[in-house]
Amino acid sequence: MLIKLIVIALLLFIIVNLVRAGLVMLNPDKPEVKMSRYLGRRVMFSAAVLLLIFLAQALGWIEPNPRPY
Repeated sequence: MLIKLIVIALLLFIIVNLVRAGLVMLNPDKPEVKMSRYLGRRVMFSAAVLLLIFLAQALGWIEPNPRPY
């Protein structure tokens, strides 16, 4: 259950960084904040979520859904 909460928190953080990058893109008055900073964080946390899911599945902390057939 803890792994699922961590993954959900990371996914919410990814969405927040995507929204922040969009706001920077729409508001060019702030040249000190670069959009690539937020997009880079989004990519980094997306990779971290994938690695966490793969690691949790390999260690048996989570189980995939069974096949429908």
